[in-house]
Amino acid sequence: MQNQFSRNEMLIGKNNLDKLAASKVAVFGIGGVGGYVAEALVRAGVGTLDIIDSEKIDITNINRQIIATHKTVGKYKTEAAKERLLDINPQVVINTCNMFFTPENSNEFDFKNFDYVVDAIDVVTSKIELILKCKAANTPVISCMGTGNKLNPEELSVADIFNTSVCPLARVMRKELKNRGVKSLKVVYSKEEPLKLSEQPEVSGRHIPGSMVFVPAAAGLLIASQVVKDIIGK
Repeated sequence: MQNQFSRNEMLIGKNNLDKLAASKVAVFGIGGVGGYVAEALVRAGVGTLDIIDSEKIDITNINRQIIATHKTVGKYKTEAAKERLLDINPQVVINTCNMFFTPENSNEFDFKNFDYVVDAIDVVTSKIELILKCKAANTPVISCMGTGNKLNPEELSVADIFNTSVCPLARVMRKELKNRGVKSLKVVYSKEEPLKLSEQPEVSGRHIPGSMVFVPAAAGLLIASQVVKDIIGK
């Protein structure tokens, strides 16, 4: 009998579909990358998804974030995502947390409860803490490197962090993780040189990168595919 996962089952089989339905994945950061990760995981059949983000949708998100529309501007990203994901699969369990993950609040999460964790956070200190917590809990984690100031999705690759090049964020992460004894980490990164922008505004001391939908969306789909393949053992 046909259902919304019939074509998934044709590719991966019922046993693997059941594995996905029984799995619990956490996505930290539901922006340009994480929003596509979350949606792809739900469309793939993941049964429980925790989504963690503190931000509300604003008008500048509409150009690239799958949850951002004129109707969702002003809503928390987690709430907009939950509404959309439940419309895709009413049976999925969506747990939301309106929080920006930091070393100070990291103990509020039990990482042993997750089958997989996705790091789609922008801030280095938070990324490092999330990875360290996952490593300590022996929970699989995949981390997204920089997608800003880039235009070419075909330059994206999946690799170990210590085999990456070009990406400025990956360079920082390699150094910081090596200093903390982390020996490996699966990442999605781009080998495209970041474009030099004539204007790059600052918010709270951080330069805001230019971004279009192509690279973050493709990175999110790559991450989701890796999560699904790892869960089902492909």
